[in-house]
Amino acid sequence: MPILPNLPRYETVAVAYCGCMSHALHIRQTRQSLNLGENVLRGDMIVSYHPSFESEKNIVCAGRDPGPEDLAAIRAADAVVLPQGCKRSLYEMAHRNCTNVFPNFNTRFNYAGKIGQARLFGETNTAHPETRTFLSVDGFFEKYEALPRQAAFEFPLVFKFNWGGEGDHVYLMASLDDLDKALQTAVKFEKSGRSGFLLQKHIPSGNRSLRVVVIGQTYISYWRIHHCRESFQSGLAKGAVIDADSDPDLQHAAITKVKAFCRDTGINLAGFDVLFASEPENNVPLLLEINYYFGRRGLGGSERFYEILNTEIHKWIDGIGLPCRKK
Repeated sequence: MPILPNLPRYETVAVAYCGCMSHALHIRQTRQSLNLGENVLRGDMIVSYHPSFESEKNIVCAGRDPGPEDLAAIRAADAVVLPQGCKRSLYEMAHRNCTNVFPNFNTRFNYAGKIGQARLFGETNTAHPETRTFLSVDGFFEKYEALPRQAAFEFPLVFKFNWGGEGDHVYLMASLDDLDKALQTAVKFEKSGRSGFLLQKHIPSGNRSLRVVVIGQTYISYWRIHHCRESFQSGLAKGAVIDADSDPDLQHAAITKVKAFCRDTGINLAGFDVLFASEPENNVPLLLEINYYFGRRGLGGSERFYEILNTEIHKWIDGIGLPCRKK
C-alpha cells in the first residue's frame, strides 16, 4: 500500500536520519562502542544523516524538516534508510523521489494514531479487542446522549487517548463516574488542540502482555508482567518485569500472527503489543497496539538494538540488489 507514487531509481544510496540532537549523540556513542561506524555502502555518493551509518557526506537534520539539500541527496539515491522517529515530511519526500525506502512507514502515516490503528485492524480483519473510536467529545455525545448510558457500556472498559505510547494516556474505567472524568479531561485536551479517543473492551490477561518486535526480518518476543494486582497495565514503564521464556507456544502463535500482519501491511520496524485472555480456552492473540518508536530493554538495551538494526539494514540492501561492503 504505497503512501506515494515512486519515481525511477538512480545509481546511489542515501541514508537519511532526522532526530533530536541528544538522541543522535547517544546513537553515535553506541556506534563507537559497537564499531558500527565502519559500515559503508558502495555507490557514487553516500549521504548519511544516521550517526550509526557513517558515509562520505553526513548532514544533520535534527529539529527541522528536510530541505533542498536533502531532496537532492534523495533524488540521487538508489535507496533511502530513514530513522525510527522520522517526520512525515521526510518520509513523503523519500517516497516521492526514491524507489527503495527502509523502514516501511506507510501504515504509520496512513493509519496515524490509535484511532488509525483500530481502523487498520478492522480493515485487515485482524483480531483485536472490541473498540469504539471518537474524533471528539461532541462526537461521543452525538452518539450516546439520547441513550441510557448504563445500558450503553459494559464496565470495566479501557479509555485511550489517540496519542501516546508505552501505556501513557491509557486508563481503566470502572464506572460511569470514571468515564465522565475522562471525558472532562478530553475536553481540556481539545482546548489545547489535541483530540480523539477510543473506548476498548477490557480483556483480563493476568496482568501481562506480549511485546513482539519486528526489525527487518528479525522477530523478538517477550512477556511484560506486572505483579501488582491493582495495576491493569503491563508496560515496563509502569513497573512490569520482563519474562522471555514463559509460554513459548503462545509466543510462537503471536509471532506467527504478527509476521502475517507485517507481510500484509509491509511493516518492518515496530513493536506490537499482543494480549491473550486469561481463560485457557481462549488462546487467540489479540493485537492491541503498534508502537513505531519502542523501548529497548527487552531487546537487551540500545546497543543490542542498533546491532540488530544495522544487520537488518544490510540484509535489506542486499535484498534489493545493491552492493554493500564494510570499509
